[in-house]
Amino acid sequence: MTMTATTRKGAMMLAMFVIATTMTTTSAFQPMHKRASLIPLASSSSKTSGNEHKEATFRAADDGDEWIEDSFNEDAAALDAKIGDHPLASKGEGAFVGPTNVLIYDTTLRDGTQGESVSASCEDKLKIAARLAEFGVDYIEAGWPGSNPKDAEFFARAPTELSPTVQSKLVAFGSTRRKNIQAKDDKQLQALLDANVPTICLVAKSHAWQVTDILRCALDENLKMISDSVSYLVQQHDKTVLVDLEHFFDGYKESPDYALLCCEAAVEAGASSLVLCDTNGGSMPWEVAEISKTIVAHFQDATNPVTIGIHTHNDCGMAVANSLQGCHSGVGLVQGTINGIGERTGNADLCSIIPSLALHVNSKITCRDHLSKLTQLSRWLDETLNRTPNQAAPYVGASAFAHKGGLHVAAMERSSKSYQHIEPEDVGNEKRVLISELSGRQNILGMLKTIFNTENESSAISDIEQSDRAVAILQRVKELEHQGYTFEGAEASVHLMILHASKGYCPPFSVLDYSAQVYDQSLDSASRVLAAQQRALELQGNDGSKAGEKSVSSESSSSSSSSTSRATVKVRTVAFDNDDDTDLYYRDTLEVSDGSGPVDALANALMRALVPTYPQLKDVELVDYKVRILDPTAATGAATRVMIEFRLGKTTSWTTVSVDRNVISASLNALVDGLEYALVEHTSCCMLCDDAYD
Repeated sequence: MTMTATTRKGAMMLAMFVIATTMTTTSAFQPMHKRASLIPLASSSSKTSGNEHKEATFRAADDGDEWIEDSFNEDAAALDAKIGDHPLASKGEGAFVGPTNVLIYDTTLRDGTQGESVSASCEDKLKIAARLAEFGVDYIEAGWPGSNPKDAEFFARAPTELSPTVQSKLVAFGSTRRKNIQAKDDKQLQALLDANVPTICLVAKSHAWQVTDILRCALDENLKMISDSVSYLVQQHDKTVLVDLEHFFDGYKESPDYALLCCEAAVEAGASSLVLCDTNGGSMPWEVAEISKTIVAHFQDATNPVTIGIHTHNDCGMAVANSLQGCHSGVGLVQGTINGIGERTGNADLCSIIPSLALHVNSKITCRDHLSKLTQLSRWLDETLNRTPNQAAPYVGASAFAHKGGLHVAAMERSSKSYQHIEPEDVGNEKRVLISELSGRQNILGMLKTIFNTENESSAISDIEQSDRAVAILQRVKELEHQGYTFEGAEASVHLMILHASKGYCPPFSVLDYSAQVYDQSLDSASRVLAAQQRALELQGNDGSKAGEKSVSSESSSSSSSSTSRATVKVRTVAFDNDDDTDLYYRDTLEVSDGSGPVDALANALMRALVPTYPQLKDVELVDYKVRILDPTAATGAATRVMIEFRLGKTTSWTTVSVDRNVISASLNALVDGLEYALVEHTSCCMLCDDAYD
């Protein structure tokens, strides 16, 4: 058999590597071949024109790490025409080279689900895949069909339940063939083919120590495993194959010769992309930059183009930085997950990488047109996976554009660029002004303008009046925070505080008085539950009828968990004494309700009193209730802070806060504020006039 020049070169490299393994002193960043001085250009033109183009568009790789958009000239437009819409799909017509052109590869459904407490049903995965495709990512790694029934079910259902557009983006993930067998006999490779998707991503070992000590495989056999697997899928089954080179950066730092051999084995077999993996997440950005430049330069031959990709983990908090540094060095494909979910500390967060590439690097990415939907996608995914969103997440977190310091807010009033790197609307987020003891007058003025819509000069409220009111409200906020209130996460309470300080405002209802009682037959909750179960069993033995079964259920429920508290509330609301709603008067209502605790009983009684007048409140849910002791040294006399979160529908939520040494009073105040805010801001209701109450 005749060997090509490249094949002979690879064989010689392997022999040299095996001989020198125990005595090599190669520098961590010194490749075996002389590194080209220019970052390669993705182009299918002749060598002469390609070199001219590279000289015109790329700087020398040995220059400093800084780059600016001006370093890419007008010839980039001609490059785009030659690359085409999707170079990897066209197998050999071109390669993506960053940072100008970058593909986005999402692995949320595979690597992301390996994160702790992250799980998605097959139904969830189908919905997520469709949503990712709608957002515009280039590849959707949907799972490992040979590893578990759920992923196999996904690929079986995808052809009938996902659109052709979504299907064209799907990737099946798997490993190279097992050692010492033929590719055609490997059941795992067959499972990848049975997935019936156009693209397959194979994970392969590229770290010599991992091969010999962990995989326990000969070095040359590992190269054959890579070559055989890629060749089998590409040449015999016409698949587009990407190769994830596991532990690549660690392997290259220890054994650069062998890491390059693994790359060459994949490329010679027909791989369209080499993905350099920082599997353990321990590489630093400068290491990633140097190694990425070397690999991109090594495969710059325009006659056999290949896109270099990067896959990073966040164990050192560097996943996003390393991914961007890779793109800076010529990497043209970035793997990551939405919200950075993944094993251990997570993967590279696409919710940070995508907007950084689009807005700060000016990269050409397909999902750029949908960037304003990024925050919505991030929060939708957390909701689907039943995760609590990261408030402080860059770009998409609720606090990403939240401003608290008075100096900052004052500057923001003059220019949003003073303390924001982008406009929040670019990624579908919003600016928030937080109210706290650190706030200044401008924080309150900002809320006043929002609440009363006083942005225009013709506002009935003068600037002086607004300023005076802001100072008074700010002083009250600082006094309340000194007592233990916190308004940063309770904007609804601040909103109501401003309304109550405004002339002419009257609430839609008022609690005139209340009482709460707690009663029980046993102080020991465990004994109470066991006694209830015993009574239920006795009743079941004495009465086998359906009526008896119903009474058992009622008795068990009543005795074990509910009706341990009773609350009474007296509420004043608005009413009309004729059909045309013209004669206004107030109505007092007294309601009593039981509950599993005093707060639950109060909430039930309050709703019973208000719903007949305001039926809109039936759709309001209480979704979270938090109590915190503010001064533990005061023991049972300590002040408590209560925060309650409410929700209306699936997307609208708000939080209220109250502080009192009586936890029942604090809870009721927060409840009242939450329901009042719902009526004022999210429903249509009658607001009482100035003289409605005596």
